[in-house]
Amino acid sequence: MKKYFALLSIVFACLSFSGCGYNSLQGLDEEVKAGWSEVENQYQRRADLIPNLVNVVKGYAKHEKETLEGVIEARSKATSTTISAEGLSNPEMFKKFAQAQQGLSQALSKLMVVVERYPDLKANTNFRDLQSQLEGTENRISVARKRYIEKVKEFNKGVRFFPTNLT
Repeated sequence: MKKYFALLSIVFACLSFSGCGYNSLQGLDEEVKAGWSEVENQYQRRADLIPNLVNVVKGYAKHEKETLEGVIEARSKATSTTISAEGLSNPEMFKKFAQAQQGLSQALSKLMVVVERYPDLKANTNFRDLQSQLEGTENRISVARKRYIEKVKEFNKGVRFFPTNLT
């Protein structure tokens, strides 16, 4: 009877530990990937707004060609530099992606400084709408990045905490 009970205990323990969070880790991994996809989606939204913004500014600030070309070039670099959720673990790829996005942010900042010199442009309805959409998108990027960081934190805790770390 003791051997039977011991064998039954071992089988129960094996079955209990076999599922030690494997499915929850897979779910957390998928949430991390989905979180990163949302970050990429918001960066793409920003990149899609930029050509319209540049075209509106072109009409008013014809002699600001260098700034406008800088924005266009930064957008091109940012949209051509993408990174998948799997590529986030590669520091070089992530650094390149982050630099491209930072370059676009800096170019947009320069464009907004130029806009300050053109009161007629600031009063233009199309420009104000685009600027408002761009500000909203920057907020969405921040929220998406925050959510992504939270998902990564949940995943990392799941990987490190007992008993899922046995999986």
